[in-house]
Amino acid sequence: MRLPRTPTGTNLLGIVKHALHTEALYFGPTFGRDWPTPDELVPPDGPDPQADWYATESETAAGIVDLYRRVWAFADRTIDDLPLDAVGHVAHWGGEQVTLHQILVHVIVDLQRHAGHADILRERIDGAVGLLPGRGNVSDTTDWPAYTRRLTAIADRFA
Repeated sequence: MRLPRTPTGTNLLGIVKHALHTEALYFGPTFGRDWPTPDELVPPDGPDPQADWYATESETAAGIVDLYRRVWAFADRTIDDLPLDAVGHVAHWGGEQVTLHQILVHVIVDLQRHAGHADILRERIDGAVGLLPGRGNVSDTTDWPAYTRRLTAIADRFA
């Protein structure tokens, strides 16, 4: 889960950690709501700009998942408590004024993109693909190595 899988260090546990920080920020300070235990989160102005993209040696996968579950509840309270036209300000966008509706759409887009990253990393780790085990939306009968060789041959003609 921690092992970097791309040249920029992307890893599965780091994606989860980044996603929880995304929700904590956009559904917290953006709307004047502070996370109750700020020491659990990476400070937005900390010395390592990538610190929310990897688990430190002292962080466990279970601890990060637990923190994310608590962030979900925190985000849900913001969503439940405020109307869609509630105004907030995103500090790292220069204080730009936004509505809860805009932030909901932004966060959904951001998280679905990272879920796609995780799907690709997971396939490279254990070969799992498709919707669910035993109920995928990917052919079970395809000769994937042959398919990949065929696509590579086509791509090579354009190199």
